[in-house]
Amino acid sequence: MDCNLTTARKLVEQLTLKEKSLLCVGRDFWTTYPIERLNIPSVWMADGPHGLRKSTSSEAGGIGNSEPATCFPTASALASSWDPELILQLGVAIGVEAQTRGVQFILGPGVNMKRDPRGGRNFEYYSEDPILSGKMAVAFIKGIQSQGVGASLKHFAVNNQEFARMYFDSVLDERTLREIYLPAFEIAVKEGKPWTIMCSYNPINGVYAAENLYLLQNILKEEWEYDGVVVSDWGAVNDRPSGVHAGMHLEMPGSGDVNVIKIVDAVQSGALEVSRLDEVVTQLLSVILKAHKQRKREENFSADTHHQLARQAASESVVLLKNDQALLPLTEGKSLAVIGEFAKQPRIQGAGSSQVVPTKIDSAWDALTDQNWEMQFASGYKQDGSTNNLLLKESAELAAKADIALIFAGLPNCFESESFDREHIELPEGHNRLIEMVSSVQSKTVVILTNGAAITMPWVNQVSAIVEGWLAGQAGGSAIVDVLTGQVNPSGKLSETFPLRLEDCPAFLNWPGEQGQIQYREGLFIGYRHYDIKKIEPLFPFGHGLSYTRFQYSNLKLSAEEIDESSDLKISLDVSNIGQNKGKEVVQLYIHPQQSRLKRPEQELKGF
Repeated sequence: MDCNLTTARKLVEQLTLKEKSLLCVGRDFWTTYPIERLNIPSVWMADGPHGLRKSTSSEAGGIGNSEPATCFPTASALASSWDPELILQLGVAIGVEAQTRGVQFILGPGVNMKRDPRGGRNFEYYSEDPILSGKMAVAFIKGIQSQGVGASLKHFAVNNQEFARMYFDSVLDERTLREIYLPAFEIAVKEGKPWTIMCSYNPINGVYAAENLYLLQNILKEEWEYDGVVVSDWGAVNDRPSGVHAGMHLEMPGSGDVNVIKIVDAVQSGALEVSRLDEVVTQLLSVILKAHKQRKREENFSADTHHQLARQAASESVVLLKNDQALLPLTEGKSLAVIGEFAKQPRIQGAGSSQVVPTKIDSAWDALTDQNWEMQFASGYKQDGSTNNLLLKESAELAAKADIALIFAGLPNCFESESFDREHIELPEGHNRLIEMVSSVQSKTVVILTNGAAITMPWVNQVSAIVEGWLAGQAGGSAIVDVLTGQVNPSGKLSETFPLRLEDCPAFLNWPGEQGQIQYREGLFIGYRHYDIKKIEPLFPFGHGLSYTRFQYSNLKLSAEEIDESSDLKISLDVSNIGQNKGKEVVQLYIHPQQSRLKRPEQELKGF
């Protein structure tokens, strides 16, 4: 038997009713209550899906005021690496930094599905596909927890937009819930075994996640046999005694005595069984004790080593979307027009609770300068994304004189963040005007994108090459240059579909909801499942990504021609690099139903 669980049971026998209730409610913004007379420690939680965000005070939120840490690429970028081993290494690094800062729980990863590209927090989630999301999460969780720091899988569940996230009811049928919105969580729970899970703000089919007995007890605890702790999203608690009954262990942040008193009153009135409270407190204590025992007070880390890991992760996540006439990689002796503020002042991450104070920041301009390229710079646009005729004229003149134009464009901070959704999926008008102007005078134009989620590209046929750089973290500038110059062969594949236009998106007619409800009427058909079955051509499909080399698939073999429900089907093939450059390839396996009485997607990712 787990010794932490045994110790926790003995401690619960000694706790007063008020002390049990205190443990179910946070002490302040980031920590839990200690019970000093029984040597029960307090533990510290911190944001950290893309890098540790530990506030300088346990009583403050810490956005923009946290202790410096390595800022890694966002989840939307990392998932495009399709590389669980890489994600595991990042998890290890973040776990080490957490130990260095005295943090016992990291609030991440996020595996909510990208139902619509307008989702304001899409940069913080992996994919539109549950298999890819789940496998990435498993690697991240294992990496963090290998260092004695608990992960917190979030946001459970069906939390796919920022608009009215605190109270809009996510209404969907059981099949859609089970096949699309729960599998990533299930994979992560069963394979990654996160110490904690964070429940979401929203109701699901009429019941808030923090009090949802069906979600937290029937599915999570009984069906999936989860033995960890459920913590609320910050401020997601509506009825604390009902939450205890449902199996929601810890309210965060602290709410003073308000909910402590409510739990005590509920037990004393018989509305909440003391045995249920004891069960919840025992599970919570066992995880707190486990985290406390694994603290490494003398832990340290090399900021330079972690910066290099961030650079590797960013370069592995780059997706080469287009490369006409093999314009990339850049060849020596070419003069460059480097255009766009992002080249010198990169946007490295999303805004909101995942915002990290980086240890340093690389810019693409500095990285190119270090390599002694012949180049000149034009800003092209202002920080808010707008431009004017003077900036456009300067950029066009510079581009016309150079051999190649590199345009660094994308979404400014004000375009995507936690707490609000995008109203559209276009670049700022100034960025689009800049690309159109430059490409009209320079046929060899490369667009390097900085964005956390899918965008439209009205100029897609006017430029020679497009590089999706995502929100690439603090080393993203160097990583992009590594790819542009061929030091790294781009091997990323899109982890989400890029639509031609907003109207093509699956949830277009059901977004963002009305009258207090979000109706998931598109059902199973989100992302590529929608585009496939509707025969809608996207701008760039899920799984797309070019390379500087060529690969050949051959010798495909199945372990059996027919299988039943109890059998495994094993698939093997040979992959050969038949090009001139070193490179990596991602093999993606999709299944297709030959016969089904139910409406099913044309194809579904099942392995990679």
